[in-house]
Amino acid sequence: MKFVLIDRIVSWEEGRTLTAVKCVSLAEEYLADHFPSFPVLPGVLLLEGLVEAAGWLVRATEDFAHSMILLAEARNVKYKSFLAPGSQIRYVVEAKAIDAQSSSFAGTGVADGQTIIEARFKLRHFNLSERDPALAAADAHVVAALKSRYQLLIQFQGGRNDHGHESR
Repeated sequence: MKFVLIDRIVSWEEGRTLTAVKCVSLAEEYLADHFPSFPVLPGVLLLEGLVEAAGWLVRATEDFAHSMILLAEARNVKYKSFLAPGSQIRYVVEAKAIDAQSSSFAGTGVADGQTIIEARFKLRHFNLSERDPALAAADAHVVAALKSRYQLLIQFQGGRNDHGHESR
């Protein structure tokens, strides 16, 4: 199962920073088990929200050059509070470096003025066809689907980020 933990990209600056939001709803299935009498967004999904935000920054910066962007390392992850249904978290990720095959970030998640999560992490980017050239069509399919989702995520900013640059 793949979770989608970003509802909207608010702004981005190529190669530097991206801000995204996630609204937490009691209807999200995983909240029934975590925890039934005290539902909160699981910490691993808070971290995944930061990773997804950073992945979108890499894709936008590199013009969707890679079909796969995965968490390689998470360091200094600090959970500072809980995130309950009805809340909106604002993820802000700042690129420390973006290279052809990897990137590193610092990120925070804030809800109602309170920091919920902080982390430093590294991502790994690649195409499936690098290991098996027969998978080039799969790469193209994944990238096309990601471009479609990206358009949905940025649609409310009118195609432009906070700095007036055209969003791709």
